[in-house]
Amino acid sequence: MIVGGGLLGWVAPLIALMTRGQQSPTARAHAVAALNFQITWAIASVLSWVLTLITCGILFFVPMLVWLVPLIFGIIGGVKANEGVLYRYPMSYSFTR
Repeated sequence: MIVGGGLLGWVAPLIALMTRGQQSPTARAHAVAALNFQITWAIASVLSWVLTLITCGILFFVPMLVWLVPLIFGIIGGVKANEGVLYRYPMSYSFTR
């Protein structure tokens, strides 16, 4: 369910939170963790594009690296959620509770 966060950014965890969050505390915990992680990396993505523009493309690889991190950890988090384990996403800030 939360694996879509790696592909759709913060939209998939938000939809999961809105649809299943009231029904299941477990689904809510997984969705909130994924949403916080995806929002953190969406902000990092915008900042990486700004950095690329400021350096006139010299740091063109930074947005690619920033794009890979949420993709990889989103897949790992989705697999862990499917196993029933609450995954603690690394490098994320808590925006929602």
